[in-house]
Amino acid sequence: MLGALPTTLEVNGRVYDIRTDFRDILRIIAAYQSPKLTDQDKLYVCMKQIYVEVEAIPRADFTEAFNKALTFIECEHQHDVKKRPRLVNWVKDEQLIFPAINKVAGFETRTAEYVHWWTFMGYFHGIDKDDTWSFILSIRQKRAKHKPLEKYEKEFYLANKALCDVDEYKSSKEQSSDALLDIFNDLTKNK
Repeated sequence: MLGALPTTLEVNGRVYDIRTDFRDILRIIAAYQSPKLTDQDKLYVCMKQIYVEVEAIPRADFTEAFNKALTFIECEHQHDVKKRPRLVNWVKDEQLIFPAINKVAGFETRTAEYVHWWTFMGYFHGIDKDDTWSFILSIRQKRAKHKPLEKYEKEFYLANKALCDVDEYKSSKEQSSDALLDIFNDLTKNK
């Protein structure tokens, strides 16, 4: 149905309930951005966090279930295979992002009982281009593309380098599907 927000994912013909509140998804993203967690830990967090009953998913379907989870997190946007630089660190940028999102939403999202992930991302994408967060993001985008900064951008960057820089990370999404299945199988045997 047009405009419906998904609360389930279909994996190999079976439907599974998922957690859809933005906080649940941000926990997954925080895990993926943590240098302290292994790729196996990150995969485990993703599956356990998003699927209400991950234990009900047959092992043979774990790869498809993981891929469906990523598609949900990406709001069903097709992800190109080219590696792109990371521009957002949700943990580091929280104090910049939430005020901008709250401005778009018209309320404090962090205190709301529930906000669907896709709704939250709609707010995120609706952030005003003149907002501080958008300004920092534009500097990050230019630097990632090796484009020159305007004089005022360069001055801001030099005065606020810690705000403008993002640490690099290796995305677990870069692993092949077969490797992901092997990692998750090993992880669930040990937990």
